[in-house]
Amino acid sequence: MSDMDAGLGKVVVNRAMSLDGFIAGPDNAMDWVFDYLKEDLFPEVMAATGAMLIGRGTHEAAKRMSPENTGYDGGPVFVLTHRPPDEPEGVTFLTCDLAEAVATARDAAGGKNLEILGAAMASQCLQRGLVDEVLVYVLPVLLGDGVRFSTSGLGRIDLEPFSNTQSGPVTMLRFRVRK
Repeated sequence: MSDMDAGLGKVVVNRAMSLDGFIAGPDNAMDWVFDYLKEDLFPEVMAATGAMLIGRGTHEAAKRMSPENTGYDGGPVFVLTHRPPDEPEGVTFLTCDLAEAVATARDAAGGKNLEILGAAMASQCLQRGLVDEVLVYVLPVLLGDGVRFSTSGLGRIDLEPFSNTQSGPVTMLRFRVRK
């Protein structure tokens, strides 16, 4: 029986990327993303999403971008970290093993997809064989420097393309992870 047969959504690495392969600019700047994703160009993605799992670095970068609005419409947000804050921040902080964090967040997704965000978190999940799909929004901008799509040392991960969709200036590419 597959995970989908068991009522579990997919684990999906989801990210916006510049044409030259950066998911964040210098100093983790991500404001450029909102120049292109101002509206919900692909509502089916949010509709299929039940929860999000991110690392502490991505969480902190998101807070710097919009400290008053760290909410997310795709269900609960889980932050995997070795350093949980003393005060709650509207998200759930996890300090467990990566596989346990994915299982916890996936369970909370209620049968919908679990989104994985952040280069380090995505690379770790890919290395451990925990990812079913990679979804990339390619934005028409060259950043020249910043945070690469994946961390060094990821190794080879074979993907199978299954969809590409254009909406305005954004191209969404979808790949299955070959296991």
